Amino acid sequence: MPDDAAAGDIPTNDTSAGDDTAAGGTWRDRHPATVRTLAHATTALSALLVLLALLLPNQLTLLTPGQFARIPVEGIFGAALLLVLPPKARRAAAAVAGAGLGVLTVLNLLDIGFNEALGRGFNPVYDWILLDDGESFLQDSIGPTKATGVAIGALALALALLILMTLAVVRLGNLMARHGAAATRAVLVLGTVWTACTALGVQATTGVPVAAESAAGLVQNRAQQVRASLADEQAFAKVAAADTFRDTPGNRLLTGLRGKDVIFTFIESYGRSAIEDPLMAPGVDAALADGTTQLRAAGYAARSGWLTSSTYGGSSWLGHSTFMSGLWIDNQQRYRTLTAGDHLTLTGAFERTGAWRTVGIMPGVTKGWPEGSFYGLDRVYNSRELGYKGPKFSWSTMPDQYALSAFERLEHGRNHRAEEQTGQRANPPDSKPLMSFVILTSSHNPWAPLPKMVGWDKIGDGSVYNAINKAGKKPVDVWKDTARIRTEYGRSIQYSLHSLISYLKKYGTKNTVLVFLGDHQPLAKVSGEHASRDVPVTLVAHDPAVLKRISGWHWTPGLMPGPKAPVWRMDTFRNRFLTAYGPQSGSAPSRPAP
Repeated sequence: MPDDAAAGDIPTNDTSAGDDTAAGGTWRDRHPATVRTLAHATTALSALLVLLALLLPNQLTLLTPGQFARIPVEGIFGAALLLVLPPKARRAAAAVAGAGLGVLTVLNLLDIGFNEALGRGFNPVYDWILLDDGESFLQDSIGPTKATGVAIGALALALALLILMTLAVVRLGNLMARHGAAATRAVLVLGTVWTACTALGVQATTGVPVAAESAAGLVQNRAQQVRASLADEQAFAKVAAADTFRDTPGNRLLTGLRGKDVIFTFIESYGRSAIEDPLMAPGVDAALADGTTQLRAAGYAARSGWLTSSTYGGSSWLGHSTFMSGLWIDNQQRYRTLTAGDHLTLTGAFERTGAWRTVGIMPGVTKGWPEGSFYGLDRVYNSRELGYKGPKFSWSTMPDQYALSAFERLEHGRNHRAEEQTGQRANPPDSKPLMSFVILTSSHNPWAPLPKMVGWDKIGDGSVYNAINKAGKKPVDVWKDTARIRTEYGRSIQYSLHSLISYLKKYGTKNTVLVFLGDHQPLAKVSGEHASRDVPVTLVAHDPAVLKRISGWHWTPGLMPGPKAPVWRMDTFRNRFLTAYGPQSGSAPSRPAP
């Protein structure tokens, strides 16, 4: 018998079967037609599985029937190689090739998910940690039990692909070895057809070339991505170590804001689409227009522009660190390198002056957050330290209005209560103005259920939100329809804006300076397949001198940036800000924005 004749062949009547044979043979002997059908079906499924792996795209928009009506050149070369190898080498090569196809398929599926959520492919060097974040998000969205089921299912699928793809290629290799002449002719015919289709530019009905070489291209791109990612680690470490403001003394930093309470606020997923998309813009634009009118009546003025975020659809901390550090932080490794060093951040600049107390309000942080010291924050309040006793709103641990209320109670209001009573700042440590880093999370995916505005005097410990939460929509219901998702996203941005504007109107003073912006655009299902990475940024102040310092920025008056407002990369903001509010002589160092 040939070396591997048993693989896929119909067994002969082997008398060594013992008692089974004596009783009429094995099940396989008694049902040869069924065995033959199963063998053919298994072979066909093996070929289909390999074909799907070779032709699977890494973007959902490319997943069309025409994508699979093609001839993969990798399959032709692979088959030719297996035909010329001796039995042991053939089986080893088939097993390795099958496992490789399984890995490639898993990576392509990860690419599809990352492209849909984050607008980019999966990086095999940096992005494994994000899978854990994804599971946490699912737990908040659909519950721990279902999220665990999804995680187990995803892991089982990955393992199944590795095993089944390996078995499939081994089976096909053995089959070709048993039918070498026919397999050789088939490979030659397919190779000739592939070459002719390439020369003639033959395309499928969907416009994609019939002659495919996508798998090899994807493998090459993966290899280049890994090499580039590893090289980026070393290159970025050198960039992060250099800083034009590193040696600037504190007494020459932020002199134009002395005595002001400065609040930097990020609104989750507040992107350009919220302002310009026909479905979402009417409500959001109305909130911004109304807010501009209200704040103007209260004595405030505002200027707005656009920043291009380093991230899209998620990974908010990359946007936060880019804005604060003046460095382009677009992956997890850069973030780790940055936060492990001493690069000066905007918040750190306020700390260096010694003229401000610095605090962070982080309702989205549920564990320890060692980055607080990197950002130069004297005090950080995470979700457990803000006193909230109400329900979570999916991923968001608390409504934005509550987070701002806690900020007022715990920090911002301390000075102002003393001012109201004595007419001057309180005694140390409250004698210093406050610099705050506030993250608002109510507009975080999945945008259901959503909180509602309540009277500031009714917020209390947050128990008031129990009824609001129960009456809200469920994520699974909202996510059945794309239009509904986009509508709820728009409503979430409106809520965050109303909370922040109402807070400033009620608790702001003539010394309050507010900078608020989005961290990134929402995922592609909301912002669109070809959306930019732009987010709005706004500076609000009561003192005209504060806005006069940025007159050269040419930002749009009001809370809504105009379509022709300047668009800057987010990493250029730190230097622009430190330069604008440094000594009027302009002697503070600055780096021209690219």
